[in-house]
Amino acid sequence: MLQFEDVRYKVVVKKASKWGCTFGMKAGTDKEILHGITGSVGAGEMLAMMGPSGSGKTTLLNVLGGRRSNPQWLTGSILYNDVPYTKNLKRRIGFVTQDDVLFPHLTVRETLTFSALLRLPDRFTKDQKLQRAEAVLAQLGLQRCGDTIIGNQFLRGVSGGERKRVCIGQEILINPSLLFLDEPTSGLDSTTALRIISLLHKLAHQGRAVMATIHQPSSRAFHMFDKLILLSDGYPTYFGKAKGAMTYFDTIGFTPLIPMNPADFLLDLCSGNTNDVSLPPNLQQRKKSIASQKQKITPASVPGTPMTLLGKDVKKYLADCCEHQISTWDRTKSLQNQKLQQNLKHLQAVVSEKQQWPTTWWDQFIILFMRGFKERRHEYMSLMRVLQMVLSALLAGSLWWHSKTSTFRQLQDQEGLLFFMGVFWGYFPLFTALFTFPLERPILMKERATDMYRLSAYFMARTLSDLPIEIGLTIIFVVIVYLMANLRHGFLSFIYTILAVCLDVTASQGVGFCIGAAIMDVQKASTLASVIVLGFMLAGGYFIQNIPPFIGWVKYLSFQAHTYKILTYIQYEDAVNVRLHGDLANSVLALAVMVVAYRAIAYISLRRMKISV
Repeated sequence: MLQFEDVRYKVVVKKASKWGCTFGMKAGTDKEILHGITGSVGAGEMLAMMGPSGSGKTTLLNVLGGRRSNPQWLTGSILYNDVPYTKNLKRRIGFVTQDDVLFPHLTVRETLTFSALLRLPDRFTKDQKLQRAEAVLAQLGLQRCGDTIIGNQFLRGVSGGERKRVCIGQEILINPSLLFLDEPTSGLDSTTALRIISLLHKLAHQGRAVMATIHQPSSRAFHMFDKLILLSDGYPTYFGKAKGAMTYFDTIGFTPLIPMNPADFLLDLCSGNTNDVSLPPNLQQRKKSIASQKQKITPASVPGTPMTLLGKDVKKYLADCCEHQISTWDRTKSLQNQKLQQNLKHLQAVVSEKQQWPTTWWDQFIILFMRGFKERRHEYMSLMRVLQMVLSALLAGSLWWHSKTSTFRQLQDQEGLLFFMGVFWGYFPLFTALFTFPLERPILMKERATDMYRLSAYFMARTLSDLPIEIGLTIIFVVIVYLMANLRHGFLSFIYTILAVCLDVTASQGVGFCIGAAIMDVQKASTLASVIVLGFMLAGGYFIQNIPPFIGWVKYLSFQAHTYKILTYIQYEDAVNVRLHGDLANSVLALAVMVVAYRAIAYISLRRMKISV
């Protein structure tokens, strides 16, 4: 049972500087966007929140779902089975966002299976979790597409309705007693939307309380809802039984003059549009007054002008009527709720709540690692990706075919190959890692909002799941180039070369993770990464030796420079006159520090990212 009374929510509206930019923004003012919303929904009921765009539906849903819990901006009484909101309660509430945030390369079955393994507590065995995923698959009618990938706008997969059912399935895996949905029919055709509403109706009548925002349902879908909250500019205009809404508005003077879908009629009223609607006497008189005054100023040919001026009066009238129409039972119950909440405040302040995770850190790491590996293998192990690596290796091997070091020019040519290997395997892994966190941010925010796993487990799994395939491709590349270019003979030299390039790959990945996590914008991160990679390459020790002191520090941060030194040392350690002998130990240590340091910065950046859905 969810009960809420006089819920109010504010935001800070900041004023931009006179230059129109965010730098130096002036102190903002508080703006209340929810104005005293009251309502309730119990087990077995489905409540719809309707209103025009910008009326506060999603904000109210987030507030009631515990996603906007800042006490500085939120006031009112919200109780869940007579208990205030707690962190542990968050894991027992299902919340389906408007956007279908899913991994495109995972199948429907894999998506639900990984969610079950992560969200169901340890008291369930692995087999029980898998059975639960299969049961939800059957309950939602997804067996037919169980082995079909989710897909996205660039990759063909399941349909929009099936994708929405997968999102709902992820939430009902935990068998929540309260299920929130934000625009579950958005972007769907009327037939598919009706199927989604029918599914929610069944889920509610199985003993759950279901609350959904919905913009403009069909007449059949509207009558499936048990209760209705109607909003207009953040003010409540109706709360009660959905089937009683038309009767209520008829009693206060609003009646459709032509046959209309109830949802269309209600949304028109909340928007202030009174075309084809009878008005109460006072508003009818107001309409005539506005029309007569307007005719004196504006040509009569301007259509709809009186209606526009009348809109604010209609909205205010609806809000005032709603305020006075709260039933005696609701008011009495509301007072009891407020008293109960005040009694529990002291208990909440005294008892510190220990965060409980569904599974252990190690289990989370293993599950997330496998999920990340399965999702990314399609990109790394695709025919085009493997072909790219092999053809690049064959091209490099052909250009440096059986290279020699007999003369200084031949030695220069072979050094160019070593530098190319460091640059090549510093570029591709960096830009692949660069997009990881910006592209996965919606999924990370969605899953972290429900405390599905620890951030550290996700970070370790996500940064390590790419390495096996990336290193595998690296080894293939080095083997081809090493043999074709006739580099230094000897098993140890060959192994050291592979290890050096793999260390280069790991360090460059760290730089990509760091930039992506710190900026979280693909375009900006790509621009910055391009400049950084260019600077590291130029300071890599091949193009220029005498770098001016004021910019000489760049070479110490360049993983390409250290890789070049290590590869040069491996190939020419026995030579007498080597232009770049290098310090092997210092370069290896520098790369090892980069592997850890850049990832640490990336993790700190993710930790500071605001989780808000």
